[in-house]
Amino acid sequence: MTERSALSTDLPSGSATGVSYQDVSDKYFEQRQLQRHAGFFTLLVLGVGAVIAGQYSGWNLGLSQGFGGMLAATLIIAVMYVFLCSSIGEMAAALPHTGGAYSFARTTMGPWGGFTTGLAENIEFVLAPAGNMFFMGAYLGAIFGTPADAQPLWWIAGYAVMLLLSMRGLGMSMRVVVIVTIAAVAVLAFFCLAAIPHVDFARLALNLGADSAGKPVELPAGHGPWLPFGATGIMLALPFAVYMFLAIEQLPLTAEEAHNPTKHMPMALMFGILILAVLALSIVFFSASIPNGAFALSTSGEPLLDGFRSLFGHTASKILAGVAVLGLAASFLAGSFAAGRNIYSLSRAGYLPTALSVTHPVKKTPNRALCAGSLLALGVLMAFWFTFGRRDNALMGGVLVSMIVFAGMISYIFQSLSYIRLRSLHAGLKRPFKSPFGIFGAVVTILIAGATLLFQFVDPVYKWAALGAAVWYLLGLSYFGLYRRHHLVLSPEEAFAVSGGRRGMPD
Repeated sequence: MTERSALSTDLPSGSATGVSYQDVSDKYFEQRQLQRHAGFFTLLVLGVGAVIAGQYSGWNLGLSQGFGGMLAATLIIAVMYVFLCSSIGEMAAALPHTGGAYSFARTTMGPWGGFTTGLAENIEFVLAPAGNMFFMGAYLGAIFGTPADAQPLWWIAGYAVMLLLSMRGLGMSMRVVVIVTIAAVAVLAFFCLAAIPHVDFARLALNLGADSAGKPVELPAGHGPWLPFGATGIMLALPFAVYMFLAIEQLPLTAEEAHNPTKHMPMALMFGILILAVLALSIVFFSASIPNGAFALSTSGEPLLDGFRSLFGHTASKILAGVAVLGLAASFLAGSFAAGRNIYSLSRAGYLPTALSVTHPVKKTPNRALCAGSLLALGVLMAFWFTFGRRDNALMGGVLVSMIVFAGMISYIFQSLSYIRLRSLHAGLKRPFKSPFGIFGAVVTILIAGATLLFQFVDPVYKWAALGAAVWYLLGLSYFGLYRRHHLVLSPEEAFAVSGGRRGMPD
């Protein structure tokens, strides 16, 4: 890396911000190219697909706070995501780099802000597909009757299939995710329609109360309180409501692979979050309102499968659940690809080892980044499984959700701050899309995300998961502060930020 890249010519070194840039040749970027494949419909389905697994499993743990607590939390979080997606849509159209959240924060808050945001998103996107794979393993084990101890074999097989698929190229990968996501949405719609004749809301959705010790207890006759734990229950349910929407913000990571990101990215984000909000509210209502009710569902590892069992019996439900696994597979695949692109963008800019961003010479897929993210996710799953997961599946699922939500909330706060600063620092920047909610929407997002983050540390069961994610986050920041900040590269995101927008805009 001796010949200075044309991209870095005449740009400042960055030493004033406490970072140093290494010289790279033009070949550096030739080895790190992506191809454009995605139009509006593909982006829309990718956004929905990234999230859809959260409506199959994980969210139901929030019902331990009562149906009313979970419903209110879902409404609050839906509002937050509408505001968040509006802000992200404006930034993604104005800054169509594959760095996504890192790119937004790097432009407005410098390299430290960029890495602080990118690292939070990295933790979220590594753990989110891991969580999806964990829940998918529970579904597959229930369908095929495999021993509980065999769950890790499902995880290994799932990651192997994903990596093999990525080697076929991005176009093939996106087509598979699109097909699987459409099937997954159809399964949810079918479940809601099939549940209508069996709804007994007052007896089943309200069959959870609080005992004298403040613990959830089943009310066999139903007709319990909407909020057995009051406003505190709503706040404690927020992280699980987040899981029904979390990861749609990954869409900007595909900006350099989209045909027209400035036009299609905001549209895909906004339409996607509206579709997810309708699905989320429907799933919460119908799942809790049919046998066996909210209390049983609050500890289920495969809530949709349990719902199908109550509607169709064990034999038919296995067939339907086999189709239902597609929802988890869609989010697993989309999430894994997002993790790879996050690692790719941070590596291309030197925040992570640069070898991770080399793409396939023909397919132009970031296979090294995908492998790195997959190995890290599998390592976390195995560590959790052999320490406490095989003794308590529900606890492991809740821990994964809590860690994912912790990282997501950090990312949302910084992205909203980036939006506010972009409005003031780059007022003249061309904005093909403008958020209808403006700075007000960004401030509300910060308040809701901050409250969600705070109450994670109040939850007596899952606060340790949030603390674990916080330690991971601090270790990553230390790595950057002690070493990587002296080895950055003027990637397109960096060049754009350093030059004040004169350089680095993708073609």
